[in-house]
Amino acid sequence: MLRLLRRWVLFVILAIVAFATITHLIYQPAGRAHNSSTVSALQKGWFTPPFKWGDVLQRHPVQNYTSLPTGPLASIPRIQAHFPPETHEEKSEREGRLAAVKEAFVHSWEGYKKNAWLQDEVAPLSGLSSNGFGGWGATLVDSLDTLWIMGLEKDFDKAVIAVKKIDFASNELETLNVFETTIRYLGGLLSAYDVSGRQSTILLDKAVELGEMLYVAFDTPNRMPVTRWDWKNGAEGGDQEADHFTLLAEIGSMTLEFTRLSQLTDNPKWYDAVARITDSLHEQQNDTRIPGLWPTLLNAKTMDFHKGNAFTLGGMADSLYEYLPKQHLMLGGRSDQYRNMYITALESAKKNLFFKPLNQNNDEMLIAGSLKRHSAHNVELIPEGQHLSCFAGGMVALAAKVFDQAEELETARQLVEGCLWAYESMPSGVMPEIFRAIPCQGGSHHKCTWSEAEWHAAVSAHIHRYDPSEQSDESAQQIIAERNLPPGIVDIPDARYSLRPEAIESVFVLYRITGDKTLQNRAWKMFKAITKAAKTKIAYASVEDVTEQQPRLLDSMESFWTAETLKYFYLIFSEPDVISLEEYVFNTEAHPLLRPTENG
Repeated sequence: MLRLLRRWVLFVILAIVAFATITHLIYQPAGRAHNSSTVSALQKGWFTPPFKWGDVLQRHPVQNYTSLPTGPLASIPRIQAHFPPETHEEKSEREGRLAAVKEAFVHSWEGYKKNAWLQDEVAPLSGLSSNGFGGWGATLVDSLDTLWIMGLEKDFDKAVIAVKKIDFASNELETLNVFETTIRYLGGLLSAYDVSGRQSTILLDKAVELGEMLYVAFDTPNRMPVTRWDWKNGAEGGDQEADHFTLLAEIGSMTLEFTRLSQLTDNPKWYDAVARITDSLHEQQNDTRIPGLWPTLLNAKTMDFHKGNAFTLGGMADSLYEYLPKQHLMLGGRSDQYRNMYITALESAKKNLFFKPLNQNNDEMLIAGSLKRHSAHNVELIPEGQHLSCFAGGMVALAAKVFDQAEELETARQLVEGCLWAYESMPSGVMPEIFRAIPCQGGSHHKCTWSEAEWHAAVSAHIHRYDPSEQSDESAQQIIAERNLPPGIVDIPDARYSLRPEAIESVFVLYRITGDKTLQNRAWKMFKAITKAAKTKIAYASVEDVTEQQPRLLDSMESFWTAETLKYFYLIFSEPDVISLEEYVFNTEAHPLLRPTENG
């Protein structure tokens, strides 16, 4: 009896010790330092709750949130054209093209599923997988809404189940790109939730989980985000400061996603986070070295958004400008801030960045170039076309409707023509990443006439700019032959094509707005050229040199191929009410988000 009693006493003591230990582990203060192995243990341990980003204590908490604008929705003009009924022949042709685009997506998706499931991307030549975004299944998340839109619901359901396995407290990268994570992952999750009828709790829960993580990147003294973020330090509640130098696009292109998350959760903190950035950009817009535009490089630590001297609508800046009219739509027109910022920026871009290129057919077109302001009297236009800047035609077309600027539809059309010219001029039929053209003297409105001699002189002057004695017509002809330069093109600094979407994005938007069916035909020509150049046995690959008729391929297929490029090709051949611009606004990764209605 005594032995039995001793056993019971020992059992009770052990139980009390175990209970105290578990209680201590469960109720330790949120935000206490954890290294990466501790975070992993928290998730894998059966005796502790999982690590939650929402539990990380903010060192610089917000006292008063900026609330979402309220009140009746503004009266926004109709965006899409009224499309007349199709003939039998037109419908048959359109549906045949639609099927071909879907087949290209399925081929790419199957290659990813077979070779790189739950990894970020598939390598389309070797069949290997790559994890440039840390292993959170970038292609999987980025493609969710495309799967739904294309009617691949079984694959969509399987992908949603797989999304549940993604662990946003574990990543292979030491530094996280907050912008890329926002547009690809948060945008992808929110869009999939919206387009599929807002039924999946998995998608919304994962979006909130990721939103909580990204919000920690804003925990700095001035509430500006750390755009290249040491996320483990953030998880540990460590001190962090906004970047000394950050790219314009990376700090200014989270408004749509964070606003939509606040709308869906009725939690203003995400909207508040991006509203602070917008307010600072708005305050400094007319104080920059090119008033109306912001420099590509900013100092987020000091909130100096106006001192840089390089300006562009292309890489490093693009999506900030794109989001101005789109955020106006996402807020239901309840604020004029984004409208005013866009109109100011467009006027400056037309004056300083847009130029008409000398071209063989003397067509009216525009290219969005870049600019450097060396001094008040030395402002240099860089007459380059970037594939990344081809979004501008769609942006201007959308804003022309939203802001009732009918005259700007011609500006939009000419910007689209500039990018189509770049596609149609290349031997492969595909536009390069970057090319240089000849700006017509006298600005974008000057009518200039094609001159082969002027083209040759520009080629020779550009290539031999450091040695004028080498400039000659003979040298120009040699350079043109060696580099396979199309007429009107002076140089191609980057001849790759990375399966980018910006050109077809603008063609799609202009088509939906104008109903011009010739844009469908030119889109089909683009699609066939890309397919011919880029298709592999596994998926589709980036192209090394578009100046070759059958170029070599690179072992890379970024997730935006299935998220953006193929989606826009699919939608331009879909019925016009499929993802209507009256109902949705696209983020910069082509993820359609529902616009607000009076009912929510």
